[in-house]
Amino acid sequence: MASTTSTATATTAAAATKEPQPAMDFLHHPYTRAALPFVNGGLAGMTATVVIQPIDMIKVRLQLAGEGVRSGPRPSALGVARDIIASGKVLDLYTGLSAGLLRQAVYTTARLGFFDTFSKVLNKRAEAANRKVTFAERAGAGLSAGGIAAMIGNPADLALVRMQSDGLKPPEARANYRSALDALVRISKSEGVPALWAGASPTVVRAMALNVGQLTFFAESKAQLKAHTNLSAQSQTFAASAIAGFFASFLSLPFDFIKTRLQKQQKDPLTGKLQYRGLLDCARKVAQEEGWLRFYRGFGTYFVRIAPHAMVTLIVADYLNLLTK
Repeated sequence: MASTTSTATATTAAAATKEPQPAMDFLHHPYTRAALPFVNGGLAGMTATVVIQPIDMIKVRLQLAGEGVRSGPRPSALGVARDIIASGKVLDLYTGLSAGLLRQAVYTTARLGFFDTFSKVLNKRAEAANRKVTFAERAGAGLSAGGIAAMIGNPADLALVRMQSDGLKPPEARANYRSALDALVRISKSEGVPALWAGASPTVVRAMALNVGQLTFFAESKAQLKAHTNLSAQSQTFAASAIAGFFASFLSLPFDFIKTRLQKQQKDPLTGKLQYRGLLDCARKVAQEEGWLRFYRGFGTYFVRIAPHAMVTLIVADYLNLLTK
């Protein structure tokens, strides 16, 4: 009895002297942990867009040049840049930056966030089964994340293309959008809200192809480099992002080309008809009228735009993930 009493007293004393557990900090709250992949992805994408926006502007102008014509002058990236600067100011290369940032805030936030979330689920399943995540599983995560994000971000993407292509029209026909929000409101009023999802099909396919090239190859390359090389963590991230940038460019350019054509088009004021009825119709007409190689026009510019954007996005996202680990 005395032993029991002494034990109880000791337990009570230990409980009384035990230091209180610190409250869970904001960074490690379950809701914060779930939101961080999305926040980090959006910040990384917006950082990359500020760096790459002039190249994206030139890329869009190259894709719209010579529309409907097989032969004729072949504009170069330097020529397009020179014309833009000569006709206005250097800052004209940043036309549509507000739409580009809005697109990243929506699209990249979603695709990187969903990919990271899906990857964590796959990693848990693989660990439970005592195996590694396969390339096919990573590809599935990339396809899913890209498709969902593209549907969410299509209006911002449409506003970006409209703002960048506006300067190609005669002065009297230009919309002169003041911002991405202005473009979205005016397009909705004049063409209807569904018009904000013009080109959604190629946008989704492009995003899926780009995500497989960028996120899937980045994750796979980083895993392979970690397993088979002695490179530092920073070198692994840089090398994997470079590999991912190439595959993202190669796989997604044809769909990006069609997306640009579909999003740029507007109904003919006389006939009320659109030039292209959809993804397949646009692909068929471009192949017949302009040739198959037109889908890869501006690959150099597109690669210079996509690869650095992919690298900056992935490196910044990786760094932010380390800071918020």
